[in-house]
Amino acid sequence: MIRILKPLDEFAKPEALLFDLDGTLYRGHEPVPGAGRLIAGLQSRGMLSLFVTNNSTRTPGEVAEHLEMMGVEAPVERIVTSAMAAADYARSNYPGAAAYAIGEKGLKEALQDAGLRLVGNGETADVVVQGLDRQLTYDRLTEAVRHLLGGAAFVQTNPDRLLPVDGGFLPGAGSIGATLQAAVGIEPIVIGKPSRILMDYSLRISGTSPAGTWVIGDNPYTDLAAARNAGCPAILVLTGLCDADNWESHCAKAEAYPDVVCTGPEQLEQFLHDRI
Repeated sequence: MIRILKPLDEFAKPEALLFDLDGTLYRGHEPVPGAGRLIAGLQSRGMLSLFVTNNSTRTPGEVAEHLEMMGVEAPVERIVTSAMAAADYARSNYPGAAAYAIGEKGLKEALQDAGLRLVGNGETADVVVQGLDRQLTYDRLTEAVRHLLGGAAFVQTNPDRLLPVDGGFLPGAGSIGATLQAAVGIEPIVIGKPSRILMDYSLRISGTSPAGTWVIGDNPYTDLAAARNAGCPAILVLTGLCDADNWESHCAKAEAYPDVVCTGPEQLEQFLHDRI
């Protein structure tokens, strides 16, 4: 199925494609059939593709390795994570800041690469940058609360309340952030989708205009909403959250609609074939 929801003459020629990962190119530890062939074909034709993820735990190199395991060849310089965008935001808005990180390797390395100084327990932080942390302790939550009540800014990598894993879900970065928000009464600055901050960061990397940068994802609440917030065209693929029966109801709940709906990579390739 390919369903086009607006006149084709309203589409700007694509300058770049921003691909979501989990649910779009793979599902957990299983590749989406045809995704690798789609990306290889786009790259052979010179189409600029970026791979944009809300996941803040992995470094860009680790994301590229995971994609390779899923049959998708993605250059590490084309990987964009919420951790990278959070670090860039912190560097730009709090220059020279000391940062207290609740997160894993991907976030901590991104902050250090951006030139921020990470502080430990008992030190003073100017900003708390919080992502998913599967080794989180009560003591570290307490330390984050101390910094926030002391005036530190609150930056959150992504708002996802649940992290899908094989066989179920884990509490996500948004659940940790909700705990901190309930404790201190401070809303975080959210970086990842559906926020346009991650999208604007991706556009700076691609060097392309919003109208010419097409967002491709499976989730109306994150991918399509982020595209809408950034002014980018959006293509929904029915390979993750949505299927042919429920995509319209999900889009209505999210108040975010695609410009095109494709069943999967094969149909997406057909749609893109004559447009790039």
